[in-house]
Amino acid sequence: MVLNPSGVNHSAPAPDRLQQTLWLIVAIWLTGLLGHFTPLKEWMALGMYVLGSLALTLGRGQQFHEWQALFVTRKGLRSTLLLGSAIGIAIALLSLVNITQMRSAAPSEMQMQAMTNLLVGYTWIWLLPLLPLLIVAEEFLWRGLLLSSLVERKVNPALAIGMTTLCFMLNHLAVAPVGMLERIMMALMGLPLGVINGWLTLKTQNLWGGVLLHLIAMGAMVIGMVII
Repeated sequence: MVLNPSGVNHSAPAPDRLQQTLWLIVAIWLTGLLGHFTPLKEWMALGMYVLGSLALTLGRGQQFHEWQALFVTRKGLRSTLLLGSAIGIAIALLSLVNITQMRSAAPSEMQMQAMTNLLVGYTWIWLLPLLPLLIVAEEFLWRGLLLSSLVERKVNPALAIGMTTLCFMLNHLAVAPVGMLERIMMALMGLPLGVINGWLTLKTQNLWGGVLLHLIAMGAMVIGMVII
């Protein structure tokens, strides 16, 4: 039985990845803005951020075989993990030093108390499974979806890294369920992380090193808030 006698592939083309990514970002930010004035605050936006990023990345990878295009691949895995861990440890040590200095300089004003309560005020059973999932979702969206789409559109790599980093920073203002001071501080901390992870992802064509780097950096922040 001949289903396609002409030999032409009639399957629908993949929807534009950049458009889908931008629509997801707009939806997340609008949900965060509207949710701020409801009892749910930014929690709905945070949920959409995590689930939407995972669903879009995994969906496109599975349906359109874009794993390598999205940098979700085993290619170059060893080199990206080595680089990511080395840079992550360096950033973690610097973060711990900075947290110590901030607390000694302004122990009451600069403690990011709301963030401390959010991350460590609940039981560890909440933190351990959710924090890595959040980090994977973040790297999937900003480096896997957005950065790859911009580079495919022939955007200058440095400019593409700058654009994704800016969006990554602004996103903290939309989805973080904490006070504005904490959001601003989180956004500023996202600057070096966005630049380094963008560079690392493009250099190795693999985002898993950035995931590891991000996880180490966030782990250092949590440790700093609990111990220091």
